[in-house]
Amino acid sequence: MDEFQRSWLLAQLGPDTDSTDLERRFFRLRSARAVVLEVLGERRAKLLGDPLKVTVDGVVTMDLQENLRGIERQIEQVRRAPAPDDPGDEDGEGEAGLAVTWLAPARRYR
Repeated sequence: MDEFQRSWLLAQLGPDTDSTDLERRFFRLRSARAVVLEVLGERRAKLLGDPLKVTVDGVVTMDLQENLRGIERQIEQVRRAPAPDDPGDEDGEGEAGLAVTWLAPARRYR
């Protein structure tokens, strides 16, 4: 795992994530995206293993449903977004990294 991949992993999972654990997972899975999806899947499973809402009448209410939705949204975002180790477009027919265009005013000035 190179420094760019490590930075991307920490950006997706938070700076407090154990780098040694990430390296072990990367060595096993060989993909930064797979590492993020595995960690987020574990976090989701942990939330589902406990009650999502706990209420002690008149004292406290704890609701973790939004946390679960947030993790599910993050999983979908990671699946759609490009990862640093995604295979490049080798045939050259993909999207260009740079585009050039001319800007023209909408109205002509006198």
